Amino acid sequence: MVERQLLRRGIADERVLAAMGEVPRELFVPESERRRAYNDSALAIGHGQTISQPWIVAAITQALALSGGERVLEIGTGSGYSAAVIARLAHEVVTVERLAVLAVEARDLLARLGVSNARVVIGDGTVAIPGEGPFEGIAVHATAPAAPAGLLGQLTVGGRLVIPIATDGADMLTVYERTEGELDAESGAGLSAHSLGACRFVPLIGREGFAER
Repeated sequence: MVERQLLRRGIADERVLAAMGEVPRELFVPESERRRAYNDSALAIGHGQTISQPWIVAAITQALALSGGERVLEIGTGSGYSAAVIARLAHEVVTVERLAVLAVEARDLLARLGVSNARVVIGDGTVAIPGEGPFEGIAVHATAPAAPAGLLGQLTVGGRLVIPIATDGADMLTVYERTEGELDAESGAGLSAHSLGACRFVPLIGREGFAER
């Protein structure tokens, strides 16, 4: 996976590559999918949700540009795989999942694997979490109509939000960096942004995302 999928597609951060090689991805997918765990594809994990393909997890993590001391907010815990990867690269991970059944399963699995610096929270990940933040990095694993103002407001200056943004043609994996203390999410003031390319995600459900169907 590391050599054929990640290195060949531009993942160059040695810490990210090491973390991806160390976390046992097969434990984060249903038993029926374990033979496909390291395939270059997303896999269903139940309840209408998926675990992202390895390259997407690595690309989001690399774009956060973590050095080891950061607090990271993750939106869309799923099975907990990405949280386990990021936890190897940051000081603390707060990961939010709106589906309680997935959150409980992920919390149990992370505990069994000894991931002590990742905390699973059940709730709406599109809005600011009371009593949490700020964060140096925010990773979102679902596509949004726009970058949620509540998440941008939780970034430190210099912090990065990595999130897929829905467009007419595709979801575009986008990196927002907070450049100033004064922030206007609607106009983009206090932010810089660039795209990492097209991707495909489930929709981000919540107050500042899409409505649940």
